[in-house]
Amino acid sequence: MANISNHWHQRLSVLALFISLVIISWLAFTPKTDLVLPSIGDKFKHFAAFGYLAYLLDSSFPSVRFGLAKILALLGYGVFIELVQSFLPNRSASGLDVLADMGGIIGYWLFIPLWQRLPIINWRWQLQTQKM
Repeated sequence: MANISNHWHQRLSVLALFISLVIISWLAFTPKTDLVLPSIGDKFKHFAAFGYLAYLLDSSFPSVRFGLAKILALLGYGVFIELVQSFLPNRSASGLDVLADMGGIIGYWLFIPLWQRLPIINWRWQLQTQKM
């Protein structure tokens, strides 16, 4: 029964990851009507979004530990967003945004021992230990 539940958790994670990537891309690629100055709030949004994406990516592929491949995939997506934004009206590429993205990814990684103790999301690591 647990395997069926874990299977559905994984499938829902894949769906949530896809939907989140579509929404985040749409928000990132929509040209702004006014020039918006960067703020701390913007960096927090990058941090939170990439921490969330790190969890979803990790949960979508639980048989692969959260390592360099997943980190580089997320970081590549963040750099891609900034490159596209450099060509959009009233948008610009920002190295600080990429650093905030990295912060969210690393934040997720550092807190994995805590996440493993939370009943609502610890299924992800239970599945990994079952496959070993």
